[in-house]
Amino acid sequence: MAELFVCLTFDHDNVSSFISRGLTTPTMISRGDYGIVATERILAMLKARGIPTTWFIPGHTIESYPSCVRAVHEAGHEIGNHGWTHRIPASLGREGEEEELVRGSAAIEALTGRKPRGYRSPSWDLSPHSVELLLKHGFVYDSSMMGHDYVPYQARRDDRITLLEKMEFGPDTPLVEMPISWSLDDHPHFEFMRTENAILQGLQNARAVFQNFADEFEYMRKTVDWGILTYTFHPHVVGRGYRMLALEGLIEALRAGGARFVTMEQGAAEYRRRFPEGVSLRGG
Repeated sequence: MAELFVCLTFDHDNVSSFISRGLTTPTMISRGDYGIVATERILAMLKARGIPTTWFIPGHTIESYPSCVRAVHEAGHEIGNHGWTHRIPASLGREGEEEELVRGSAAIEALTGRKPRGYRSPSWDLSPHSVELLLKHGFVYDSSMMGHDYVPYQARRDDRITLLEKMEFGPDTPLVEMPISWSLDDHPHFEFMRTENAILQGLQNARAVFQNFADEFEYMRKTVDWGILTYTFHPHVVGRGYRMLALEGLIEALRAGGARFVTMEQGAAEYRRRFPEGVSLRGG
């Protein structure tokens, strides 16, 4: 009998992602404020269906919207580290990245009384130092890389990458990678963004996008005996009414297909139980 797991995850950025891009006008801030409204309706929907989820929350959101994030914790959902600001780790240098990691964890521990077990990089762009820092600070898993679709694996460190020579793979580490995909993230599909340098179109048909999301699970169901599929949502994006209806439809389809909903921490534990030696993506 196939064991098929699904992790519903929410990147609870609110205004932090706008501020990190220098978008601080009242209208842009109000877009982040909408996360308050959206979080309330998402939590109610999850409670009605008895679904555990994982929320990756920047420390900035935790300290700026305390009642909003307290509701997430009190509802029993896992809270993972998403930095303190929403700045990209690869842009900060080792010292700056570590400061973000430590400050983000401190905010989570103050909220929950427990250090976070998992990390997700803002904008999904780790630095060459990230895996080392995550291990140093006791993280069990990361969810920022894209080397598989349905099977977690061991994160590597110290790959040697040059343009004119073959790649040399670094060693696997104890850090479990819980892979993600831009194709299973609501933000690029739905969020309209206009900056000085680019326009993100967004505003796609919700039913069509969520059908793609459902089809990804259907392919997993048809092709593997065991797997974990991770979806990434943002409250201020998916919380719009017509998208909530599509999300509810997705959950119904997943449940009908045999999905078992788990937190990312639970998913990482299931992976370690099934693959005690780990899964390696090293070439050779």
